[in-house]
Amino acid sequence: MPRKPKPPPPPSVRQGYVEEGVAGYYRRHAADYRNPHEAIIAASLAELVARQGVLPSPILDLACGSGEVTLALEALGARDVTGVDPYTGPAYHARTGRHALPISFEAIADGALADRQFALVVCSFALHLLPASRLPGTLTALSLIAPCLWTLSPHKRPVIRPGWGWTRSDAFTLSRVHAVAYRAGTL
Repeated sequence: MPRKPKPPPPPSVRQGYVEEGVAGYYRRHAADYRNPHEAIIAASLAELVARQGVLPSPILDLACGSGEVTLALEALGARDVTGVDPYTGPAYHARTGRHALPISFEAIADGALADRQFALVVCSFALHLLPASRLPGTLTALSLIAPCLWTLSPHKRPVIRPGWGWTRSDAFTLSRVHAVAYRAGTL
């Protein structure tokens, strides 16, 4: 019996960015997006909690995707996590049972969360996608609503400058994922 040809592998997220742009990719995958690095994201968050000695609350899961960070933090004991993502709300709701606030980085820079307060902002595999010109405003706005920021990235970008409201307090790499903890203000 002849073998059926294997279907081609799904395109990588990076390839999707090239073909459709970041916004186009996430619009198309709003309901089915999954971060392929979910296990290492969970392990990195567990290490951050261990190194920081605390899991602050409430938490903002910034660019929440399909809830990888929210679910990992809940497994670590978090009970008050708010997801924010302008594109993947359907995927987030399907996995977490919650609605993500449809707020973009640009809207945050313009004050969309100014009336909210969080103890921690976590941004996983997304902040490096923000155009460099939008980083200062977005990060400054975040520093006004939370004293702590944790970032996870597949590389060392973005470089967050102290003048943008944050001072690096810890950093490590786990399986090629760069995890960085920041404190609002200067030390």
